[in-house]
Amino acid sequence: SSSQFLNFDTCQLSFLAEFLLITAYTLVLLVGLFGNLCLIFIIKRRKEAQNVTNILIANLSLSDVLICIMCIPVTVAYTLMDHWIFGEAMCKMGSFIQSLSVTVSIFSLVLIAVERYQLIVNPRGWKPNISHAYWGILFIWVLSLVISLPFLIFHQLTDEPFKHLSFHSDFYKNKVACIEAWPSLTERLIFTTSLLVFQYCFPLGFIFICYLRIFVCLRRRRFKIDRMRENESRLSENKRINMMLVSIVVTFAACWLPLNIFNVVFDWNYEALMSCNHNLAFTICHLVAMISTCINPIFYGFLNRNFQKDLIVLAHHCRCSASQE
Repeated sequence: SSSQFLNFDTCQLSFLAEFLLITAYTLVLLVGLFGNLCLIFIIKRRKEAQNVTNILIANLSLSDVLICIMCIPVTVAYTLMDHWIFGEAMCKMGSFIQSLSVTVSIFSLVLIAVERYQLIVNPRGWKPNISHAYWGILFIWVLSLVISLPFLIFHQLTDEPFKHLSFHSDFYKNKVACIEAWPSLTERLIFTTSLLVFQYCFPLGFIFICYLRIFVCLRRRRFKIDRMRENESRLSENKRINMMLVSIVVTFAACWLPLNIFNVVFDWNYEALMSCNHNLAFTICHLVAMISTCINPIFYGFLNRNFQKDLIVLAHHCRCSASQE
């Protein structure tokens, strides 16, 4: 029950809820930031690891690092304090960076799916190389910047939410909130609905079709394969990599689904969310979405034996460097 987390007279989170919130966000921040930085460093350091898939995975990790640095600390502080203290620039940048990072992540997963598709389903056709990967990364960052621009334009500071409060009126005097201020509700609905389709539904549908065809192709190939160890090991390795990548996609989609549903309900039927329920629901949905920053380090990193070995070497190198100083 949400009642144990909230005081419905003031809509403030209880001490228990605040403690759990800070603990959960801190854990996500540490795993996401440390894990993704290690992943980027190891891929950059190991020349043999610099293939198309790994470069795109590193780009995915970079977008997660941005979320960890720019979004998680600010959201936690804003949720706990109930007013904005970071200035107008951060008000505009916070949601912009989050949208930018999510868009970069989803389109990185699209490019990875295309690369795997060409490698397995169409091996004699066009094969993306490292140069193509970097051009693809540049393209999705520019595209993501354009898609996310409305967040930069329409976020602003206002004291409107605090003008009609019947409690703590002195405390909230001269306080401001960071909100989206669109010219009209229709324009906001068009943008948010389009964002849901083109930033979430359409890319995930495309990825699903790619991996479905990949698995069908691998299944057929298994029946036709010569009983040579080399072919069997290659098939097994492709299957392992694809399962790992599908796990990343499915977990990413699952993490962002609650927040997307929340945003749709909030935009189309605001009355369905009472103010107190709104605060609690948003906090839980946002926390689940932020867990997506831990996907790469866990699936691609900590469950990968080669990554574990590289991590041990990296830790040993850091320890040796520290002892020499």
